[in-house]
Amino acid sequence: MPSEVCFAPGVSSQPRPPAWDHSTADVSRSPLTEEGSRLVPALTIASHPRAHRVGERLLLEALASGRPMRVSRNEPDFMRPEGALGMHLADPFLSRKPLVLAPAAEGGIRLEPGEGSRVAVGGEVLREPWEFSAAEVAAGVPLELAGRVLLVLHLADASAREAEDALGMVGGSVGLQRVRQHITRVADLHVPVLVRGETGSGKELIAQAIHRHSTRRDKPFVSVNLGAIPRELAAAELFGARKGAFTGAVRDQPGFFQAAHEGTLFLDEVGEAPPEVQVMLLRVLETGQLYPVGERTPIAVDVRLVAATDANLEQQIQEGRFKAPLLHRLSGYSIRVPPLRERREDIGLLFHHFARAELEALGEAWRLTPEAPTAEPWLPSALAARLVGHRWSGNIRELRNVARQLVIGSRGQPCLRLDAQLEQELALTKGALPGRPAHAPPAVEAPAAPRRKPSEISEEELLAALQRNDWDFQAAADQLRIHRSSIYDLIEKSPHLRTAGDLSPEEITRCFHECQGDLDAMTRRLQVSKRALGRRVKELGLG
Repeated sequence: MPSEVCFAPGVSSQPRPPAWDHSTADVSRSPLTEEGSRLVPALTIASHPRAHRVGERLLLEALASGRPMRVSRNEPDFMRPEGALGMHLADPFLSRKPLVLAPAAEGGIRLEPGEGSRVAVGGEVLREPWEFSAAEVAAGVPLELAGRVLLVLHLADASAREAEDALGMVGGSVGLQRVRQHITRVADLHVPVLVRGETGSGKELIAQAIHRHSTRRDKPFVSVNLGAIPRELAAAELFGARKGAFTGAVRDQPGFFQAAHEGTLFLDEVGEAPPEVQVMLLRVLETGQLYPVGERTPIAVDVRLVAATDANLEQQIQEGRFKAPLLHRLSGYSIRVPPLRERREDIGLLFHHFARAELEALGEAWRLTPEAPTAEPWLPSALAARLVGHRWSGNIRELRNVARQLVIGSRGQPCLRLDAQLEQELALTKGALPGRPAHAPPAVEAPAAPRRKPSEISEEELLAALQRNDWDFQAAADQLRIHRSSIYDLIEKSPHLRTAGDLSPEEITRCFHECQGDLDAMTRRLQVSKRALGRRVKELGLG
């Protein structure tokens, strides 16, 4: 996506038929396009007084032929991508006089509000024709009509007809359609799959879909977050351990690989795997055999491995923290998950999906179906526009949390409300960026501070970060701008710090009784990871 996108009045030059193809209009999503796709402009309903209409869309195929299209209360029909029947917008507050969308130069689109419904973009009412560039259309432009309906102007794959299918994914964006295609192609094969995408983008859902549509669907699906397993326990957790292999191993322990035998093992945050675990993973992928900790005889396992990461593994390879052969083995087939900001047309549908679940839990699902056709929309168009324009750094996980906050915060009210306190807590994008049009794709954010080398971190700085973050290793690593695995390296080199694995059963038991089982108090006293200490407590039968 370009770092600067203009928002200028429409020009009077003769429009020419735009070429909405992979080389022009799909600027922000070019990694997701594939040969055979036919991208055309489209309008998708993100908010409507009749909530069940959210997700319906109108393909603007006439624009590709150089012809304008008119949109009003009574024409044309919007429909589900998988449906055959549609309906016009039909809200009585919309004008019968049409808005006109016409092709503009270099793949742009010109919007002429005319005497039709009031159109607002980024909270500003359009009082004259305006032109959206090809890059803006590719990113998605939210259009408020009469303060009642929110439409998103975007690009759609005219050849794709399914918005929600057996894969259990909500949305009809180009990026999500590509993900569906990848899943269908690889699901019934035995090859390992590497799912790459930002945190919260739904990587585990993709792994589950691969499993459900594979020949292993009736066998176990085991999900493991490597970032949540203490480094000293990672090998035993994954590959199992024999009784007496280490302190606390009071019986044979099967690992996650054995639990997933004949099924699928999902390894999230695979970039957090310690070096010794990377070697063992590579052996399993190459030979189908593993060695439990403390065992000299290999065990054969039949596991389909799906791994996921939001890390730059290629950079980690250059830094010596990830093994190139393992990356090559893991990525027998790779799937990129688009971030939510590249799926603006899906945000309204996803929000309603999550909100409906929360409303049903509260017994208030009736709020989505107002009786009067003139009732105020349950999701006001202005709020929907802010949702669509938000950056969503936490992706789908963040959207789900926002939906929950809004629903609970508006409990018992007919419409969603965003008060000042909730607005501050949710930190939703508001208004235009300084010096830029309100509707334009967000400017490129300042790059994050560079990672530090572990050798730059003193023992005092490490200890202070751990104490400030209550011995949460991931939080301390984020604050120090180092990787979580580096925390363990620094602790190993320190003569004064230790991990939960270094504690003797006697010390843990004594501390447990002295602190009356309060794990937080034990963590502060013993100065080790709370999560890892909790595991040791359970292993000793104290918890």
